[in-house]
Amino acid sequence: MLLQVIGLIVGLVALVWSADKFVLGASATARILGVSTLVIGILVVGIGTSAPEMLVSAIAAFQGQASLSVGNALGSNITNIGLILGITALVAPLQVRSKILFREIPLLILVMLVGWILLRDGELNVLDGSILLGGFALVILRQLWEAKHGIDDPLAGEFEESLEKEMTLGKALFWLALGFAVLLISARVMVWAAVDIAQALGVSELVIGLTIVAIGTSLPELAASVAAVRKNEHDIALGNVLGSNLFNLLGVMALPGVIAPGKIDPAVLSRDYPIMIGLSVMLFIIAYSFKGSRRIERWEGGLLTLLYFSYLGLLVYTA
Repeated sequence: MLLQVIGLIVGLVALVWSADKFVLGASATARILGVSTLVIGILVVGIGTSAPEMLVSAIAAFQGQASLSVGNALGSNITNIGLILGITALVAPLQVRSKILFREIPLLILVMLVGWILLRDGELNVLDGSILLGGFALVILRQLWEAKHGIDDPLAGEFEESLEKEMTLGKALFWLALGFAVLLISARVMVWAAVDIAQALGVSELVIGLTIVAIGTSLPELAASVAAVRKNEHDIALGNVLGSNLFNLLGVMALPGVIAPGKIDPAVLSRDYPIMIGLSVMLFIIAYSFKGSRRIERWEGGLLTLLYFSYLGLLVYTA
């Protein structure tokens, strides 16, 4: 299993590096072509940071490992809230100012409930996947409409400050192409290593998807969120997580339904999905902070992180 472990580590490192370069190239290309700042921040960067999850899930589904795909989607959402936001808030308390983000959290919870209704029959079929992809298209169209109509929001200002402004079109296209190519290769290596490790350890592909693969594909969000909060771009840090979670549910989880429809592990509905919804509701309560401060404090970040590691402990125990 040594070769698989090395492959997993190399794949994770390459995945994080290539996701960063892919987002850099995509956002710089969009800026040069005149795309609005808000579209770049919410759509281009959002899809870019979710590209690892999408590629890993697509490759796993094509190879018949749909449980790995579902585990990756749900596990990435749990990791994003519990680990990514938790660590980010521990680095610095998150001041949430964007009205867009306050609206996105209830939307995310609504999408989770729709996903729950689709999955509660114990299957993820072509119709379920198509409905989720339809929702994915609607979210993208809504974000494009808002950006076109000039929604004034603090999030746009933070995105404007964070964009690379010196890059030429040729260099941007180079990083876009190289980032995508390495993403594709590293995602393929990760799926191969993860499946072999799961078989060697005698654990389910779902658990591997919820843990090793989910953490690996969420590392780009961690890097982006911590970097954003260190530059005092707090709304971007939260926006990265919310955008990624929306795309994971509507885009990533749809892929196994469309590519490899079939039954899902009962633990998804009895354990993982309720935990994902619970963490999202907790994030809603913390972010809105009805006491009026509207910030995620360090102790709240610590609580999210503790809950995440408790969830990992539960997975290890049940495995």
